[in-house]
Amino acid sequence: MPTKSSQPATRLSADERRAEIVRAALTEFAAAGYAGTSTESIARRVGVSQPYLFQLFGTKRDLFIATVRHGFERTRLVFVDAARAGRRDEGPACDVLGRMGLAYMDLLADRDLLRVQLQAYAACGDVEVRTAVREEFTRLHQTVRDESGASPEELHHFFAEGMLLNVGAAMELPGHPNEWALDRLLDGTDRMGGGV
Repeated sequence: MPTKSSQPATRLSADERRAEIVRAALTEFAAAGYAGTSTESIARRVGVSQPYLFQLFGTKRDLFIATVRHGFERTRLVFVDAARAGRRDEGPACDVLGRMGLAYMDLLADRDLLRVQLQAYAACGDVEVRTAVREEFTRLHQTVRDESGASPEELHHFFAEGMLLNVGAAMELPGHPNEWALDRLLDGTDRMGGGV
């Protein structure tokens, strides 16, 4: 009886490898930010050489921007899916915004995605990064506006609440985000072993 032969390793296309590198970069940039992350650590995480990483992305900045754009796109698609889960004409814009908000609360469980978003804002001192972040945030804002039909005031409130959720998630407040309240902040810190 013939022995079981091993299947030849499948070579990834350049696009597949780029996507794999962006996923690895998300974890690395989330932990150490743009300035603190080495391309060597990203290459090592994904199992490629640094020269190959630069062949695919050009510069560390280009890789960071690709990673930031990936994170915003994931968030945007979550909002689109949430908005379309119910028909827009079934209720007011606040119903659509509510579905988007709940979906975003669930998305906050992805610590790397949250932290890379915060790292993107922190890296806006770099003109090219700032330009990319502005483009992506604008696209996200337009998507929420178009999918929900919300007024400028409703959009302002939605994004303000989102930023507050980001801060709460970054501080690792206990429980689900829909239960968070600022008056529980110190209680949460004490339960996590911290203190004032």
